[in-house]
Amino acid sequence: MLFQDREDAGLRLAEAVRHLKGERPVVLGLPRGGLPVAFEVARALDAPLDVIVVRKLGVPRQPELGFGAIGEGGVRVLSEDIVRHAGVDADQMAAVEQREAQELRRRAERYREGRDRVRVEGRTAVVVDDGIATGATAAAACRVARAQGAARVVLAVPTAPADTAERMRAVADEVVCLSAPHLFGSVGEWYRDFSQTSDEEVIALLSRAAAAHPHVTGVGVEVAEELEVEVDAGAVRLAGDLALPEGAEAVVMFAHGSGSSRHSPRNRWVATALREAGLGTLLFDLLTPDEEGDRRNVFDIDTLADRLLGATRWLRERESLPIGYFGASTGAAAALRAAAGDAAVGAVVSRGGRPDLAAPRLGDVEAPTLLIVGGDDSLVIDLNRAAQAELHCENRLEIVPRATHLFEEPGALDQVADLARDWFIRHLTSAGDRPGPVHIVTP
Repeated sequence: MLFQDREDAGLRLAEAVRHLKGERPVVLGLPRGGLPVAFEVARALDAPLDVIVVRKLGVPRQPELGFGAIGEGGVRVLSEDIVRHAGVDADQMAAVEQREAQELRRRAERYREGRDRVRVEGRTAVVVDDGIATGATAAAACRVARAQGAARVVLAVPTAPADTAERMRAVADEVVCLSAPHLFGSVGEWYRDFSQTSDEEVIALLSRAAAAHPHVTGVGVEVAEELEVEVDAGAVRLAGDLALPEGAEAVVMFAHGSGSSRHSPRNRWVATALREAGLGTLLFDLLTPDEEGDRRNVFDIDTLADRLLGATRWLRERESLPIGYFGASTGAAAALRAAAGDAAVGAVVSRGGRPDLAAPRLGDVEAPTLLIVGGDDSLVIDLNRAAQAELHCENRLEIVPRATHLFEEPGALDQVADLARDWFIRHLTSAGDRPGPVHIVTP
């Protein structure tokens, strides 16, 4: 397949990734040649566009061999095998990283002209280049995007050698490549016009994309920056992230599941959707770092519920807004147990939850409760149906078709976010009192 130029390649690639539009993606172009391609992809997906700047960490005296890469936000990925075999010591690593970090900052600042980085936590990151040969830079970009908190990473390129494209599946959840020939000399041979992309063109494209999404800030949501807080949960103080959009009428507190934390990309995906709808969010760790090491603690529902209640009291002292709970897995049991002990909680949403672990307090829950389960998560469906029979409050069970326990399938988390958003708006805000139907997705 021969492309006229990068714009043509971008238009064709955009058609191949339209299925990602429902995943609220962020498009990340590799500078410089990847930006004209990424611009067309972002425009087709109606998605924010940003540059993803990565710098290879080259082995001293053999800089073409990379022992790792760095990206913005302090992200650092290393190949322990290369570090060991090349004999790179700590001082050498630090010197290389310091030098490359300075260049990374210089390029990022130049390209964005003072705008904040569009962060990808909880979203689908679509990494775009004009083509890949060895794949080293693209692989580093995918690893950096994942380390920055992306829920899914998709690598999209017009062309790549067949074997390289296949290898990229080890670093990306999905690889979209329009042309993957077995005989591959260079990227440029697949373009009629492969003239160099200038820094000025990159800057102009990013500026145009930013104008198309004027409300996107450095955290990737509408005017609702997260504030790092220390949550007083009674016996302990816990790290948290609080975000309150201007004019927010309610706050949703997140209770994460076992083995997770406030950085859970799935919960952050939902939190982003809630903030875009004007709801505040509080994501916080239910356990201290030391406590997380003991597996028994993540199933201690009484302790988790007490922590949630303590955090609720702390939040009420800070903000006089209605409060809802969003719980996942064991966190859903903690949310229901806490709601049973606090009649002022306005609404509860459970994602892939274990409400059975909240027994025998389910009958004491007064808050309207929405249970969301994946259609292919049969065991948890049965547990939720049994728990629903014990709830005496307003309640609803929603099954997302073809979704598994973690809702990793394309579009599944978007359905969860839509369901949660509508439930909280209906039960926590004045919009819920207005006439007219509330949109609820049903299987």
